[in-house]
Amino acid sequence: MKDEIIITECPRDAMQGWHDFISTEKKIVYLNLLLECGFDVLDFGSFVSPKAIAQMRDTAEVLKNLKLNDKTKMLAIIANERGAIDACQFEEIDFLGYPFSISEEFQKRNINATIEESLGTLEAIQNITLKANKRMVVYLSMGFGNPYGEHWHPDLVNMWSERLYNEFEIDILALSDTIGSATPEIVEDVFKQIIPALPNVEFGAHLHAVPENANKIIEAAYKGTCRRFDGAIKGFGGCPMAMDDLTGNMPTEKLLGFLDDNSIRNQIDKTRFQEAFNMSSSIFI
Repeated sequence: MKDEIIITECPRDAMQGWHDFISTEKKIVYLNLLLECGFDVLDFGSFVSPKAIAQMRDTAEVLKNLKLNDKTKMLAIIANERGAIDACQFEEIDFLGYPFSISEEFQKRNINATIEESLGTLEAIQNITLKANKRMVVYLSMGFGNPYGEHWHPDLVNMWSERLYNEFEIDILALSDTIGSATPEIVEDVFKQIIPALPNVEFGAHLHAVPENANKIIEAAYKGTCRRFDGAIKGFGGCPMAMDDLTGNMPTEKLLGFLDDNSIRNQIDKTRFQEAFNMSSSIFI
């Protein structure tokens, strides 16, 4: 098992449900500072309908003004083929993120499609992505439970992961706890089952949590041999399609604290990160 940690910072996830529009200029300054922090991946924007997520309507303009580097790869979220085509016009983008839920109810809430409809869309997006020499990251929503009363079991996560890999060659899957309902026991158990079962798939943890549970959830994922983690500074954000109240993202500072406390190597520039942490107070106001 490799101990190399891959960290994705998710300002897009932090911003998308924010009540006031964050100016394009502020986004550019903030994202450029995040690019200096040394994150492996920056989830910076999305190519979705501005009617659905108005906050992200300036993603293309923001991208044109970012000072990219060789250390941090760029990820954009898409929800359909049109979004994939738009994102693939930009050579600067490395990954296309697609939300796929094993909950029928949440899939309808999130991208207004059934699971079967989403499979067709996923296949089309994967074809577009591969032709553009990019990679898909599929976010497997409801990876640790289901709040809508639908059937859920770790075997269901395994089944869908196997299907996405075997049928569509999806080899990066971020298991998502969209509303922060997962327990440490479930998180550890799911990863311990699924990672050995699909050794050619890179599994990640896209966790939402209340701050007091963050450390236990991170530790559980790490014990489950997960080595790819998403976070957002101060835990800002959450999925606006999930429930009425947003449960925040995993605070990046909590993740970095866990890594430091356990002497786990990472490449984050702590000085630049502190600057970004401080700047966030002027972005999310």
